[in-house]
Amino acid sequence: MTILSVLTEWTAALGDLVLEQRCAGCGSAGGPVCAVCADVIDQGPWRCRSRRGCPPVWAAGPYAGRGRAVLLAFKNGGRRALAGRLADGLAAAVRAAAPTAERISLVPVPGRGAATRERGYDPVRTLGAAAAARLRAQGVAARMVCPLRYARTTRDQVGLDAAARWANLAGAMRVRSRGGVPPAGGATVVVDDVLTTGATLAEAVRALGAAGVRVAGAAVVAERGPRERGEDGHTGREAALGSFPPGRRSGGVLREPPASRWKTVPDNWPISG
Repeated sequence: MTILSVLTEWTAALGDLVLEQRCAGCGSAGGPVCAVCADVIDQGPWRCRSRRGCPPVWAAGPYAGRGRAVLLAFKNGGRRALAGRLADGLAAAVRAAAPTAERISLVPVPGRGAATRERGYDPVRTLGAAAAARLRAQGVAARMVCPLRYARTTRDQVGLDAAARWANLAGAMRVRSRGGVPPAGGATVVVDDVLTTGATLAEAVRALGAAGVRVAGAAVVAERGPRERGEDGHTGREAALGSFPPGRRSGGVLREPPASRWKTVPDNWPISG
């Protein structure tokens, strides 16, 4: 190994160390997730609006602003250490999807092979394992099982409209022939990172149902798009990129600033799901 290559590795490692000390949500020195951004991420869990073919879905937060930045830093920015922080919200969403279950099987949607190889890890599987560990620490008998696989090649969902997403995934998943099927007697919850049209979750539920597995619900880290205010007081809207006007908590509910200071998620933001 040459001196140049050693210096290059040291420089890259130092850059990674500096990056990890910056908040993934706003870039401040309060990283890896500062207190303000943590407050934004911890808005859920909330019940997502209905999507065709999907069971009841619960989200940890909106796919917007600082929450979106943290998720993308984990998913596409190589900041794998953020999995633990994101898993807190996902675990709460899983529990909301199966509130009375004594045993919960978390089933992650399968990652596309090319994307997984490029990243070096499967983001959804990583989050699912971390969320299951969080639930076990809370006394819930939870484990992650990975029975789903792709039975045919699919396109990347980014850039596809709703109809194309559904056509892309229709009949694409299968349950593995050996092992991994969630055991009977517990609740099965499908987990994913982002909910957009619901095509991915619907196909996962269809494939599990074809194998005789009943799905109790689904949980995601983030829901894309605006939603109506629910009983919990949340709207699913969040500040877009740029300065974020912190809300105030009152009785455990995040109170929003005036609506004029918020923007909804643009339709052309790239996202799969």
